[in-house]
Amino acid sequence: MKPFAVTLLAAALLAGCDDMNDIDTVPPAAPRGIVTISLDNAVEIQWLANTEPDVAGYKIWYSDRYDGRYEVLGSTDQTHFVDHGAVNGRTVYYALTAYDFARNESELSTDVVYDTPRPEGLNVVLLEYRADASRSGYDFSTYSVGNYNDDLTDFFYEYSAGRTSLIVWSDSDIQDMGYTGSLDEISTAPVNGWSPTKSAEAIVGHTYVIWTWDDHYAKVRIREVSTTRIVFDWAYQTAAGNTELKAAREQRARRGPLEPFRGPAEE
Repeated sequence: MKPFAVTLLAAALLAGCDDMNDIDTVPPAAPRGIVTISLDNAVEIQWLANTEPDVAGYKIWYSDRYDGRYEVLGSTDQTHFVDHGAVNGRTVYYALTAYDFARNESELSTDVVYDTPRPEGLNVVLLEYRADASRSGYDFSTYSVGNYNDDLTDFFYEYSAGRTSLIVWSDSDIQDMGYTGSLDEISTAPVNGWSPTKSAEAIVGHTYVIWTWDDHYAKVRIREVSTTRIVFDWAYQTAAGNTELKAAREQRARRGPLEPFRGPAEE
């Protein structure tokens, strides 16, 4: 072989070695800062963007229990994703991985969050019970307005001696959580602090948590108040005993290793 050809061959081999050294085998860090927002038959998952410049996207994983088998729900190049398959009253656990353009994928996130979606309603009108008893009470279990003294009524509206009040029956509880900018500011039901009078003054902009007779939690935010009626928004947790009412969930520290299920759904 001529010296010139040997030189070219050596250069090609050296270039090939350099190319091998340039292959990216380093996966991104696992996503952080994961929170969820409870929706009506849906859950929105949000997280912080990874700082690596070569991150191509994220995979969202889910399971029906914390230490269960996590399967791929979907993927996105954004920092939010909506699980439209979630069902009201059913808790779902979520975790994330990040992947880069070389198809390197991170471990599952160390922050695993869960959420229980719940129904909600807007601009519901209740009349003062003396003015129209048949339209003065609300039943969360059927999402309906009815008579204030119906067996299923969870609360009703009263105006008396210049005071506007939300009232629950003796087998239920209510608590004024104070002013909120939106219904979603109250994330969970309180442990104590329930009204000893089974009533709370109805104030525009205030949100109230109600513990129903059959061990469900609900919340109500007042939009309008007059001597004859109130207008409110509401959310109701269909899972008995579950205090989750909204969505911006705190991060949950992982207690042990979680294993993703890498099967056909991921490919």
